[in-house]
Amino acid sequence: MIPNMYKMAGELLPGVIHVSARAIASHALSIFGDHSDIYACRQTGFAMLCSNNPQEVMDLGAVAHLASIKGRVPFLHFFDGFRTSHEIQKIETWDYSDLGELLDWDAVNAFRRRALNPEHPVQRGTAQNPDIFFQAREASNKYYEEIVGVVEDYMNQVNAKIGTKYKLFNYYGARDAEHVVVCMGSAADTAEETVDYLNAQGEKTGLVKVHLYRPFSVKHLVAALPKTVKKITVLDRTKEPGSLGEPLFLDVVAALRDTKFADVPVYSGRYGLGSKDTTPAHFIAVYRNMEAARPKKRFTVGIEDDVTNLSLKIKENPDTTPKGTTSCKFWGLGSDGTVGANKNSIKIIGDNTDMYAQGYFSYDSKKSGGVTISHLRFGKKKIKSTYLISKANFVACHNPSYVDKYDIVEDVVPGGIFLLNCSWDEAELDRRLPGVMKRYIAKNNIKFYTIDATHIAKELGLGGRVNTILQAAFFKLSKIIPVDRAVQLMKDAATKSYGKKGEKVVAMNHAAIERGVAGTHKVNVPKEWANAKDTQVADAVAGGRPEIKGYIDNVLAPINAQRGDKLPVSTFVDMADGTVPLGSSAYEKRGIAVDVPQWMPENCIQCNQCSLVCPHAAIRPILAAPEELEGAPESFVTVDAKGKGLEGLKFRIQPYVMDCQGCGSCANVCPAKEKALLMKPLETQQEAQVANLAFATEHVSLKDDVMDRGTLKGSQFQQPLLEFSGACAGCGETPYVKLLTQLFG
Repeated sequence: MIPNMYKMAGELLPGVIHVSARAIASHALSIFGDHSDIYACRQTGFAMLCSNNPQEVMDLGAVAHLASIKGRVPFLHFFDGFRTSHEIQKIETWDYSDLGELLDWDAVNAFRRRALNPEHPVQRGTAQNPDIFFQAREASNKYYEEIVGVVEDYMNQVNAKIGTKYKLFNYYGARDAEHVVVCMGSAADTAEETVDYLNAQGEKTGLVKVHLYRPFSVKHLVAALPKTVKKITVLDRTKEPGSLGEPLFLDVVAALRDTKFADVPVYSGRYGLGSKDTTPAHFIAVYRNMEAARPKKRFTVGIEDDVTNLSLKIKENPDTTPKGTTSCKFWGLGSDGTVGANKNSIKIIGDNTDMYAQGYFSYDSKKSGGVTISHLRFGKKKIKSTYLISKANFVACHNPSYVDKYDIVEDVVPGGIFLLNCSWDEAELDRRLPGVMKRYIAKNNIKFYTIDATHIAKELGLGGRVNTILQAAFFKLSKIIPVDRAVQLMKDAATKSYGKKGEKVVAMNHAAIERGVAGTHKVNVPKEWANAKDTQVADAVAGGRPEIKGYIDNVLAPINAQRGDKLPVSTFVDMADGTVPLGSSAYEKRGIAVDVPQWMPENCIQCNQCSLVCPHAAIRPILAAPEELEGAPESFVTVDAKGKGLEGLKFRIQPYVMDCQGCGSCANVCPAKEKALLMKPLETQQEAQVANLAFATEHVSLKDDVMDRGTLKGSQFQQPLLEFSGACAGCGETPYVKLLTQLFG
């Protein structure tokens, strides 16, 4: 949009672009949030107004429109991508009649009269020569000088109407603060929470929140700073390689140069690139840096930089959330309905109580089948915690395959509640739960519950949608609102959502709510769990490329375990240009399918169609010479191979159960009279099939030259070069690309 933005500003065309600010691709693509795209627009001539939270988006979005129409300068109204744009908050909304009272209708009419019209034609967008371009460019200066006052005036009118205190630069904190942070965006709310915490301990800290970033008003910044300030730190959510400092820092330094604050040291910090979480612990480190005898003048915070040593050490990590706030965390699987259910929970609690409610949903980059972590907070006080939850009163794990992959229960505060969706009885829990999880539960007096939502959902005909069942269990256990009231509100919501689909669907969802309340089981935690030994997770990896093991162990494994935040800069020195090795998906082994295919050899006609249609290359035909089968596991069943050129060979269909996503395409396409593939629960197949795959990989050679690869059957004896992708379960695209690699390399 940037070339068009130059034209819009140059032609003084009022308008507002509302932007959820995101990272711009550099060494790698990031779809997540920071301010690099905003700063790339500094020179366009757009005025730039920042909102720090959903309520400000509502209020300052109105200011942007009102000021743009009156002042003829187009506005870029921005807020943090994901952290603000995808947060759910309880806010107050504007009424259009109230906005109409604030609107300058004369400016609206003047704008309409300036429209291109054949009744009074003009030309815009001429070409100008060196003799006049410069002068004409300077002719618009007065609009930019005046727009600052226009924005301030509208902020004052908004304040008078709704009781807010918006300014171009809002100061927050001690009036006699000595150390002040300047920043903009969602982190400003976290900074407020940190300032409250530090000042309650007797410290003197402050914060300047930037709202109007362009034009940058020196007068208003100076007015916002307390007279007592001794040191200032400016935080930027971007990186400008090779610059003397990031944009906001340079603006603040230039602004203070000829003021009474000219001798105050100003430090520069980078934070939060690509949606990196920014917590109170990080802000405390920023304030501690200003207190240090030798402060870092330019630094990063939120990462460990062991290469250029720019990062600040994190030494304090207190819980700064206001007392009475209930924090809840839900681990779900993309497309299982967890996120949707949690959005409903927020609306139910927000709409039917006087509590504030906040919801934020953290995803990995996969679509369905990826990890989703829902972060919900409820409380009597306004919620400013714009960071992920690490100290939760309630944690639910909606997918049992996560228990030995991620640190899930460690986020529950002592005495909190942990709910696990699984089909395991207490003996099986003892066998399946990792030692570290059992120790934490026992030592921290965690109230541990299970529910078999997957079985209930199948029984009710809901397929893999366990969300409503688990939502009901959450309301029962969390007691945020009385369970009877919650059940009625959930049923009302289900009736409203599914009413058009008929009574049967509504009844099904009502039954799911009732079963969710009744289906929770309290686990009697054995005392011996407090001394549980660490358990080794069976290695499910078969195949892969040994030469990339270093990358797998040092980079991929921590990322897949949700520990990528802790990796230092040195991990990526050899990947500074964004290069990564191929074949790493073979090591993920996510194990997320509820049901996986079981091969019925007596029914198989050896057509290989199941392998052809699999979106993830997670089921394949194997040809083995009899001598290769020596020492095979008992479950490694084979039959005589059928077809010209396959004489004397044995045939087997091998499911890759830890890579399967359970879509059932293979079973659906099977043309045999009696199906040769039946979908069975993963836990009934995992142990045997992981061992079978390991044997096939180590002992059976690839036989890709025994049949014409140009035939359907022959193509599936070729090694697929696109395997275990991040595509959704049942994807219709990846089977074609996979087939292309088998046909043409």
